[in-house]
Amino acid sequence: MPMTPDAIKALIHEAFPDAEVELSDLRGDGDHYALHIASAAFFGKNRIEQHQLVYRALKGRMGGELHALALKTKPLEKPTEGDA
Repeated sequence: MPMTPDAIKALIHEAFPDAEVELSDLRGDGDHYALHIASAAFFGKNRIEQHQLVYRALKGRMGGELHALALKTKPLEKPTEGDA
């Protein structure tokens, strides 16, 4: 059974509460999505590390319930100590 957009977003926001998320169903079949995500959790991490964090957030569903994911990640500005 394919994942719903709401289920994907819920997992992402659970792992990255500050995330700015854009999710598109590329084929309308619930199996092929494009995910653009920005989070402070990506600050100081390279692209591979950022993608690994997202895959961990999906809790093993990648390749099963979620067949294909075109992923773009971007770090948000790291908050300064006075902003927290």
